[in-house]
Amino acid sequence: MKKAFIILAIVFGCISHHSQSQTKSLFNGKDLVGWHIDIPEMDKNPSAPNPFIIRNGLLVSLGVPGGHLITDAQYENFRLTFQYRFAGKPGNCGALVFVSTPRALYEMFPKSIEVQMMHENAGDFWCIQEDITVPDMEKRRGPKEKWGVNGDKLRRIPNLTDETEKPLGEWNSMTIECYQNNIKVWLNGEMVNYGYNATARKGQIALQAEGSEVEFKKIEVAPIKQLTK
Repeated sequence: MKKAFIILAIVFGCISHHSQSQTKSLFNGKDLVGWHIDIPEMDKNPSAPNPFIIRNGLLVSLGVPGGHLITDAQYENFRLTFQYRFAGKPGNCGALVFVSTPRALYEMFPKSIEVQMMHENAGDFWCIQEDITVPDMEKRRGPKEKWGVNGDKLRRIPNLTDETEKPLGEWNSMTIECYQNNIKVWLNGEMVNYGYNATARKGQIALQAEGSEVEFKKIEVAPIKQLTK
């Protein structure tokens, strides 16, 4: 019996080590290798500042000018984890998954599904030319006839919890799992949203510059074979 227990422990240890060895850091603390920017303001004003900088080993979104920092690579069936905090006043930002066509909405936002990071709304889904279904859809999203993925349609699907964010200045931990066409989100260890039947299942990952200064660290991605229960 003892021998069988030892063998099982070794097997599970190997599986855990294999999973950890597949985890990839998306930010090296020094530069933006593996990412590219899409800042519409830079098209007409080449001297406009890049809102994504490295400061004290952190990735910082200065918030303006507005735009996105997008991974060069596409991802499918993955877990994205990162830590973030608002550097000054609380405001707005987001992490986008299933990113594809750039500037698909308002000549600014890429086709994607956004996981909101706005203060006191972290974990909301925003549909950006892509769609997703959640439980209690009409209760959470509003009248069905007003749903949509662009313009003035109801694109926001509120998260499931309140008061899951840390006080201003403290680090929040966000986990986003995307498996097939399902998305599940945790904030500070609490499950805050879940959606299924998304109209996409793979794409790039993006972070926003959307008016507020936000610091990021420990941005990592790992392959998964199912959603965490």
